[in-house]
Amino acid sequence: MGIIKASAGDFEFVKSITQDTINGIYPKYYPSGAVQFFLQHHSDENIRDDIENGRTFLYVDDERNRIGTVSIKENDIGRLFVLPEYQGQGYGGELLAFAEDIISRTYDEIILDSSLAAKSIYLNRGYREIAFNKVKTDNGDYLCWDIMSKKVKGK
Repeated sequence: MGIIKASAGDFEFVKSITQDTINGIYPKYYPSGAVQFFLQHHSDENIRDDIENGRTFLYVDDERNRIGTVSIKENDIGRLFVLPEYQGQGYGGELLAFAEDIISRTYDEIILDSSLAAKSIYLNRGYREIAFNKVKTDNGDYLCWDIMSKKVKGK
């Protein structure tokens, strides 16, 4: 099927994709406090806000399974998640290319926050680190991530 704009009725799908991916992948890279921080950051309120403002998209396969999501806000790519059982099959790359195409129509630079789990994917696609961040979570664990940037060709 492909990539579609999420509607209000897709909230539970976007939430499930986000939470299942964070819970399934992030504990391999981050301590528990950082995982909880990610879950809180991708709160119901933030997900609903992005859907209501037309910033969230879903990858729907030919069997109508909702398997991935991405949000685009101005020139910033956010909430790019593919369910763990579908990872490594190109869906994330398709979502990323989709977001890059939309952003490149208006902006000359794409920005995103990169988790440790995804950093090598972004580096391989031409992104570069522009800032390093860390925050101490409520339980004392640290969450570290990079802000990455990619110039749009032809701009």
